[in-house]
Amino acid sequence: MVSAISYGPGVPDDGDLRLCGDVNGKRVIELGGTANAIAFAERGARAMAAATAEQVEEGREQAEQAGVRVEFHAGDVADLGFATSASVELVFSTALAGVDDLARVLRQAHRVLRPETSLVFAVPHPMAAMLEGGEIVLRRGYGSGTRTTSDYFMAVMRASFRVDVMAEPHPLGQPGALVPAALVMRAKKLGV
Repeated sequence: MVSAISYGPGVPDDGDLRLCGDVNGKRVIELGGTANAIAFAERGARAMAAATAEQVEEGREQAEQAGVRVEFHAGDVADLGFATSASVELVFSTALAGVDDLARVLRQAHRVLRPETSLVFAVPHPMAAMLEGGEIVLRRGYGSGTRTTSDYFMAVMRASFRVDVMAEPHPLGQPGALVPAALVMRAKKLGV
């Protein structure tokens, strides 16, 4: 059975959002995790993962169990020196919310992507940081201690990407939820 490409807990997967497209034969990098790199490899991608040493160790075991090959790299998600410029068709991440230097990560993603190919990422929805424990009472101002939707949008645009899809899916099984589960963007690399 092929694993789902996940945008995070409680978020619809790529079977619903359909942002990654057909990855068969394409070079794909997952930043900050390994489970999706394995799912991409199961779909025929030449998958790579840049993650922590612990994630890489666990990912290697999971890839072996799944019977797929993934090229793992332990280190910072912005250290993409293992990939040559313009050699990748998709960069995917669900870990950008925890990155200190988002601009650096986006510049590296831009460097390794081929023109008009995609960066796809999901972060917990910025509105969720205003609430605590699922309560309806607001606990802090929008953007206090977290990036806003416009922060992500502007960072992506300043790194020479064009946002072509932005989604804010509701949590799975909670159609009446007051806050979306995630902010999901797909952006195409501009330029050479």
